[in-house]
Amino acid sequence: MFSRRTALLFVVSAVLFGGTFIAAKAGLAYFPPLFFVALRFDIGAVVLAVFAATTLSKAELRPRTVGDAVGIFATGVLVIGLTNALLFLGQQDVTSGVAAVVFSLNPILTPVFAAVILSDGRLSVRGAVGMGLGLLGVAFVANPDPSALLGGGLGVPLLFGAAVTSALGAVVIRRADATLSSTARTVWGVPLAAVLSHALSIGAGESVSGLSVPPVALAALVYVGVFSGAVAYLAYFALIDETDATRANLLFYFVPVVSAVGGWALLGETIPTLSLVGFGVIFVGFLLVSGISPTSARLLRQAIPERSVDDGSL
Repeated sequence: MFSRRTALLFVVSAVLFGGTFIAAKAGLAYFPPLFFVALRFDIGAVVLAVFAATTLSKAELRPRTVGDAVGIFATGVLVIGLTNALLFLGQQDVTSGVAAVVFSLNPILTPVFAAVILSDGRLSVRGAVGMGLGLLGVAFVANPDPSALLGGGLGVPLLFGAAVTSALGAVVIRRADATLSSTARTVWGVPLAAVLSHALSIGAGESVSGLSVPPVALAALVYVGVFSGAVAYLAYFALIDETDATRANLLFYFVPVVSAVGGWALLGETIPTLSLVGFGVIFVGFLLVSGISPTSARLLRQAIPERSVDDGSL
């Protein structure tokens, strides 16, 4: 499954997406959710436009086939636009821990869609066990209040919808067999997500007058716009092309791990023993699904620093 390049793409995606739940929760205290998503991708679109202008030719950006159009649609509307709109709406009503657990259904839903849409999407028994262990590990790490996870309100259904659209979109991207590179599709997809988010915000009647934007809100917006918006999606869509949708989406099992470790390193938060157990369970599940043996995993970790991405995908 993993070369040095795909391992690097996996790590970059997981680390940058790992801060999204925390940054989104901080920003939602000051921005209406759909408008926050729209601003996020306004910033991401500008960053990607500058990136494309300096690294890609017009020919590399020009869609040529139906597969290119489908790939751009799946990227911008499903994986980026609708997923984040539902994710940010859902996070208003639940804790970050609950959001992490519900959205981590994404890797389980992906092989379901892959089995229907792709001819090679069936998951082995070993892979199914690994998926289950990964979700169990996420639950240990996030340790949400069961009453919040099972309680009423629209938060959990909206987050489940985000997991569905993200998983479906990733599989559709693989099915589209586009001629455009993942980088070009992302350059097109993020502005499309921005337009969709603005339309949803206007349609929902969100009020943006009199908004207060303190430094913490600005920092959250910059993070979700540049780092977990533009850069993370460049890495993530390249990872889908390098491996497949099912294995690429395993990174969402590691997002709560990154959030927990980041809170410990940057904010002085404690990591409970149950979370440490969860880290191990997630890693075992990952090994089962990916097919990497523990020996290969050790060799891979040693090899990652030896070279960097060399085709402009990051």
